[in-house]
Amino acid sequence: MSPLALSVLDLLPVRTGQTTADAVSAARGLARIADEAGYRRYWVAEHHNMPSVASTNPPVLISLLAAATERIRVGSGGVMLPNHAPLVVAEQFALLEAAYPGRIDLGIGRAPGADPVTAWALRAGADGQQPVERFPEHVEQVRAMLEGAGLAGHLGGRRFTLTATPHAVAAPPVWLLGSSDYSARLAAQLGLPYVFAHHFSGHGVDQALELYRTGFRGEGEPRTFLTANVVVADTEEESDRLALPFQHMMGRLRTNLPPIALPTVEEAEALELPLPPTAFRAVRESWFVGTADVVADRLVAFADRYGVDEVMVQPVAGDQAADPLDRTPARERTLRRLAAAVGARG
Repeated sequence: MSPLALSVLDLLPVRTGQTTADAVSAARGLARIADEAGYRRYWVAEHHNMPSVASTNPPVLISLLAAATERIRVGSGGVMLPNHAPLVVAEQFALLEAAYPGRIDLGIGRAPGADPVTAWALRAGADGQQPVERFPEHVEQVRAMLEGAGLAGHLGGRRFTLTATPHAVAAPPVWLLGSSDYSARLAAQLGLPYVFAHHFSGHGVDQALELYRTGFRGEGEPRTFLTANVVVADTEEESDRLALPFQHMMGRLRTNLPPIALPTVEEAEALELPLPPTAFRAVRESWFVGTADVVADRLVAFADRYGVDEVMVQPVAGDQAADPLDRTPARERTLRRLAAAVGARG
């Protein structure tokens, strides 16, 4: 296999005391570090109405991050298509591709990225299930509108054509994202590249990739990579401490506890566990936590096991109370040290 390529997934976490402006500034700094360290992509997720996540609008963030970097591909991980009109998504990413040619990725997901009330508000009170049920059709519409010929159709007895932009030179690649068999099957059927969200669900990877690879109907070879939660520190003990804030956040999500801003490491150490101790430890059983060498070895083995040459890491190292609010030092160190350790393995 080729040497392992690394990419980054960012939710723009908002910790205690941070403002949205602080979180955006921290993301810019993290993206610059990823760019300098040789990471392949930097993707931002779509989540809504969460005190601990500032990544609400991928196209806006992609524009900000692409402007702050020089080489790295910037994209969505992903745009939750049922929340948006396909034409709007196509227009947004056509403009991004025009502004940053050859550096934009459009990752699309089917989940709402929000609680039911927020999903209802995003869809202006429309039937919540209809956009989900029409997801395959809407993916195809986005793809067609991004291409030069556009989307042809008929309305009121008249023929029309919809294009995302007047004169596109190129279109950003479309990726399907998911953590279930559904997305794997659909990506294979449509001949699209596919990403399994291992950072969200560490289970079902083998089955999803087998379904995707054996069912692939597109031109060329199936393209896929995996995501993973990662923490790197000087010692195993320190990496365990740094993992605690995100571990608490995921534990609260699993038990439907009211969401809060991401705690600092010190706050996380003092918090009551949201789950029984065994279940709390299990939250991070599929994460990659440890020193740079240990995590690099595990990631290379992980990629080899699933036959991929790229892993997109979500750096889930928490910050401490004394850290500057407009930066995320523990996540920065994770990216720098991981890139150096993986690069040393060639």
